[in-house]
Amino acid sequence: MGKVTVRDSLAKAILTTVLLLAPLVPGPAAAVPRETASGTEVAAVDDWTAPLSTRGRWIVDADGDRFRLRSGNWHGASGTWNGSGSADEDANHHAGENSHRIPLGLDRAPMTEIIAGFQEIGINSVRLPFSNEMIHDTLPVTDDAVAANPALRGSTPLQVYDAVVRALTDAGLAVILNNHTNTTRWCCGVDGNERWNTSRSTGAWESDWLFMAARYQKNKRVVGADLYNEVRRNIWDDPNWGLGDNHDWFTASQRVGDRILTEANPDLLIIVEGINWTGIPVDGFAHGRPTLEPVRALSHTLVDSGKLVYSAHFYGYTGPNHSGATGIGETTDPRYQDLSPGELIAVLDRQAFFVTAERDRHFTAPVWISEFGAGGREETGVAQRAWFENFVDHLVRTDADFAYWPLVGWHENRRGNGWALLHWDAAGRRMGVLDGDDWRAGAWTRLVRSGGRTGQIAPVANWSMLSPDHSDFVASRRMRALPDWDSGARKAACPDGERLLGISHTGNRGLCSDVTAGHLWDPAGRHEVVRDERHVPPGGDWASGYTKLQCPVGHFLSGYSVRGAAVSAALCAKAAPGEVAGTSGRTVWFDRSDNRGTDPKGGDFAQGHYKGQCADDEYAAGIAFTGRIGSFRTPDALYCRTLG
Repeated sequence: MGKVTVRDSLAKAILTTVLLLAPLVPGPAAAVPRETASGTEVAAVDDWTAPLSTRGRWIVDADGDRFRLRSGNWHGASGTWNGSGSADEDANHHAGENSHRIPLGLDRAPMTEIIAGFQEIGINSVRLPFSNEMIHDTLPVTDDAVAANPALRGSTPLQVYDAVVRALTDAGLAVILNNHTNTTRWCCGVDGNERWNTSRSTGAWESDWLFMAARYQKNKRVVGADLYNEVRRNIWDDPNWGLGDNHDWFTASQRVGDRILTEANPDLLIIVEGINWTGIPVDGFAHGRPTLEPVRALSHTLVDSGKLVYSAHFYGYTGPNHSGATGIGETTDPRYQDLSPGELIAVLDRQAFFVTAERDRHFTAPVWISEFGAGGREETGVAQRAWFENFVDHLVRTDADFAYWPLVGWHENRRGNGWALLHWDAAGRRMGVLDGDDWRAGAWTRLVRSGGRTGQIAPVANWSMLSPDHSDFVASRRMRALPDWDSGARKAACPDGERLLGISHTGNRGLCSDVTAGHLWDPAGRHEVVRDERHVPPGGDWASGYTKLQCPVGHFLSGYSVRGAAVSAALCAKAAPGEVAGTSGRTVWFDRSDNRGTDPKGGDFAQGHYKGQCADDEYAAGIAFTGRIGSFRTPDALYCRTLG
């Protein structure tokens, strides 16, 4: 059977809303210092300029200043129903907290009060889950569901979601759209929501994302598209990372991310969560939580460099090989809360934090820990409390971006589910993490006030992987807009502004970068597809006995195409005058071993295969191969020239 974890311990958020539906254009940021009920001073909303992008492992705003996602999850629009019994009965919802298909708590407190609470506890951004079903749900919410926000009476769930987005961004908070589930019900077990296409087709899922991304395109404080939550095994099948089939999360996320940027909203961060679970959670069977480990071997390259963010989830009751279940689905593997501090750090770094820690790699990117949390006042377990403290320490130590789960929940006489940071009772009375009686307050305050990197982040070199493993991998906006340049072949092209620096002998992988150089392509975007040796000058045989696909003078390699394993053509981009001057170079052979120089940047872009790579101050001007007996026309050498 598949992963059976249901978030038994996670709290349901309940929040209330008092805004009229309005145009989805943000107002000015509200950077007003606030105090908690207990008088504890907290951080004001950051002064920042949308949209957001990335530079290496950092997220930055439009001015190039670091923007650390200090976030929380305001759930409910993705559903709280447990999947059995009437959805109208609170008892059939997770922890008895019925969200009524909208962000939790709008029946108990005005939206403005809820959002003020978010600002008080020090967050600057909100992950806002939704379901695909919610997008198409035309049934208006009940009056009881928005009792504290009567202006929302008669609204559909999507219209309420609109109002919440507007209110959050008007308050200066950033919003990350999160496709949490297919159907509007509680996540995350064997529930019909295991993959992006479990309960709907991949095409319908992509269409929903284009709709949502375009819907908020004018609201620049809607900053991210978190593509899907906790991709995991269903009863019969595992998701995978790169096999090219209908369960391939790498390919699905790569494709929809590019479509969002090119067809709907070029400003959004594209947030890709690692795989949450594969295998059968029974001792003796293979099972585990891959998280972001597959990224080391196969990473995304979007059409716009500077838009990719990776994501991971960690809870103390789960583990690197533990589903988090009790009873059915529980194994003898350790949970994260069972690990010593040293063991925990090693596992966290291996599963996710290496993506930010290792610089100048094809996978280097920001990592957003978009879910973590622990029980509140009623949590007395030593291991659970120690886990939370240790995990927060690692977030602080690594200067990580984060989002707590959840922000909002219910309480009655200060008792309840307890995981939320803010709770409201039926009379609208609030209980908060900073009220003085919640053991998490010290760690939370330490986290939201932790220093870390601030100010300007200098531009960094981009390193990008090309992986035409199963289909085209064209990361160039220019080439995507043009007719097919090698019909029937699988094509790979670097993002605009980058050049091909490396290629593998087998496996079809490539490496692009803009290191030591700016945008080389001439403004007209001219290119030539080379299929023969017409540009090899007399006396210029740089790979004797081999077929050489050489770019014309003044051009550089920006891509290639393959048929099976064989080279089909070289894509040569015309450079701006003076950028790639020179007619001589050197041959880099890699048919019998790696040849990437000493301490090559970019990382291993084709694990298990021989690779060749030009130096940082060079560009590739040609590819050589042979079709002799025993060879398969795979790349054997690169022709590298010094940049002009």
